[in-house]
Amino acid sequence: MNQANLTKIRTNLHRRQLINSLFALLGMMIIAIALIILLGLTIKMAIQGYPRITPEFFTSFPSRRASSAGILSAWVGTSLVMLVTALAAIPLGVASGIYLEEYAKKNWIADLIEINVTNLAGVPSIIYGLLALGLFVYQLRLGESILAAGLTLALLILPVVIVTTRESLRAIPNNLREAAYALGASKWQTIWDHILPYSFGSILTGIIIGLSRAIGETAPIITIGALTFIAFLPKPPLSGEFPFISFEWLQAPFTVMPIQMFNWVSRPQAAFEINAAAAGTVLICMTLGINAIAIYLRYQLRKGIKW
Repeated sequence: MNQANLTKIRTNLHRRQLINSLFALLGMMIIAIALIILLGLTIKMAIQGYPRITPEFFTSFPSRRASSAGILSAWVGTSLVMLVTALAAIPLGVASGIYLEEYAKKNWIADLIEINVTNLAGVPSIIYGLLALGLFVYQLRLGESILAAGLTLALLILPVVIVTTRESLRAIPNNLREAAYALGASKWQTIWDHILPYSFGSILTGIIIGLSRAIGETAPIITIGALTFIAFLPKPPLSGEFPFISFEWLQAPFTVMPIQMFNWVSRPQAAFEINAAAAGTVLICMTLGINAIAIYLRYQLRKGIKW
């Protein structure tokens, strides 16, 4: 290689390194600008709603007077809907991911299912609302209930849980599976005793991300007929009389935090905007709390993993 070619290669390398550095700098600037704008809007909303975040705000029902309106029915409804969502989406999503990744044969049917599951993760949430309206409300006659809302949001996050579970299982080295088979373990014993414990941290991250998305969704909940003003709570799941467990709360009408905020924002009185800002601050705190739990659990689960 002569000196001219060597100089040309060095010039080309310097140019590529300069392009990479400029692209990294541009990406960091865009991320920083987006974070600053998001942080500024969040701080502004928290400052605006801070005067209304009192104990009475959490223990009061909505009211026509802004000074006495609260979010009791909204945060209770959100908690119950998310409970149904988690109970429906997590077992079904994780089991589907395990089957598709570990048991399903690699043929065109599996490829078709994989493509459809991946595409479903990007479908607008209003489509899930229309699907749930026809299936759960009209066909299964669940009505505008907590059960229908929870199942609707479960459908919404199910593709995310399935894809995350498959990616988590795929990340486990095959040497671990081969070692288990060499010791006489069955396929299910290998998955249950070795693969799932090592991949559960990543699976849990996907589950929490899905639940964090579901807690802020409004369109599918409105589509199935959630109430915008509700001044009572569903019956508690536990009672002092036999059989001590009640499922009547699943059929109760409900409202959730995003709908309560939408209701207050749409009112002409300026005082309700402060209530909406306070409710938004509480909702963000709930979402950050869920994410913080996910980060902590993932750290604890991955701490003892040594390949």
